[in-house]
Amino acid sequence: MCEGIALELEGIELGDQRLNKRSLAILEALAANPEASINASMESWGETLAAYRFFRNSNVHPEQILCPHREATERRMREHPVVLVVQDTTEFDFTAHPPQDAQCLEVEHRFGLYDHTHLAVTPEKLCLGVVGSEQFDRARETLGKGRARKFLPIEEKESFRWLTGYRLACELQQRCGSTQIISVADCEADIYEIFVEVQRQTTSADFIIRARENRSTPQRDLTHEGRVFFKVLDRLTETPVRVRRTIALPQTPKRPAREAELEIRALTIEVKPPDSRSDLPTVSQQFVWVREVNGPGDKTEVSWLLMTTLPVESTADILRVVDCYVARWTVEIYFRALKTGCRVEKIQLETLHRVKNCLAFYKIIAWRIIYLTYLNRTTPELPCTAVFAECEWKSVWQVTKKQPPPRQPPTLGDFIRLLTSLGGYNNRPSEPPPGPQVFWTALRRMLDFSLAWQTFGPKSRDVYK
Repeated sequence: MCEGIALELEGIELGDQRLNKRSLAILEALAANPEASINASMESWGETLAAYRFFRNSNVHPEQILCPHREATERRMREHPVVLVVQDTTEFDFTAHPPQDAQCLEVEHRFGLYDHTHLAVTPEKLCLGVVGSEQFDRARETLGKGRARKFLPIEEKESFRWLTGYRLACELQQRCGSTQIISVADCEADIYEIFVEVQRQTTSADFIIRARENRSTPQRDLTHEGRVFFKVLDRLTETPVRVRRTIALPQTPKRPAREAELEIRALTIEVKPPDSRSDLPTVSQQFVWVREVNGPGDKTEVSWLLMTTLPVESTADILRVVDCYVARWTVEIYFRALKTGCRVEKIQLETLHRVKNCLAFYKIIAWRIIYLTYLNRTTPELPCTAVFAECEWKSVWQVTKKQPPPRQPPTLGDFIRLLTSLGGYNNRPSEPPPGPQVFWTALRRMLDFSLAWQTFGPKSRDVYK
């Protein structure tokens, strides 16, 4: 796994061959034990010092580190007919040990940075890689002034990152040829400028965005006095239910896992710009309203108002929109792999420049963990040698099966069951497929076994004769 991940930096160009070589060594070392500190990941104090010098090098930037991975991700994207580019923001809290130049998060006593990631995902939730990333923070004097920024140009707002993300999806659409690119985002991306941007792009990507607000239509509601317009939900409420469906909701901190009964309505509706953007034109938009019925009554019921450029004419069209939005959850799993699996909030480096360089490596490592998790679910029939080295799969087989490995390598699905048993997965009939957490635990143990296999295994016997 660690040797394979180095391919994600193939062709890296940092302006110095020694830096190029060092970047590969750092990635492999950190990937071998994602949960460990930088010091514990390196084999010697000399290697540790070399890693710290690399992170602080003023000629090294996270964009350069991620560049070959982005190129590899685009190659994987071209192999699929449809790819979702999911964008979302998370926070990295370094309050316990802030870098010298760290600024604030949402309050002045919390320090760290926000990370906005663009993740390429198939509709089947196979994570193909990171295609974009940017970090930002907040100066102390800007806190609490969100209302004052309401009428600023979009380019001067933090929310501009969502429009930039959609533009990135359009660029990927141009570069990826016949692959359909769909930008997917949660309610923070409900920005009217994105709807207008679709009309301005010569080659536009499709999008699915969960609405944050119930937008107005251009039609006035004459039953009320004053400047009152009909709302989108007014129109959708009048339309018949198009689809009924039951889905499995995963457990979250706010609710237990459960089955949800959904009613889905869909309609194309013209909407007007908000008052603060009255210079923009009206747009025609497809809406899909997903509403849970017979819910638990604890305010966790599903209610998604999805805006999209995709067609909503048939039942299959509508369900496709819902399924693509559900796949957005992959980015949440990715952030969890970064924070829990790679423990990036435990990084202790003196400046944000060093932290960001280090984060770039962990972004690739977290992707690899998620990729293996879902590759097992989408293509279990692959031979395990498509992902794992001989010393890796053979050593795990020997340890878990207590018998010599077969001549024919097992399939990926069969091997993953053996591998994840090392991380605590029990493979019970009622148990869901293994998730990222058991993967990163199992991969760490696999590394130890594979090193032992290389040192003491069958091929080493001639050395000691």
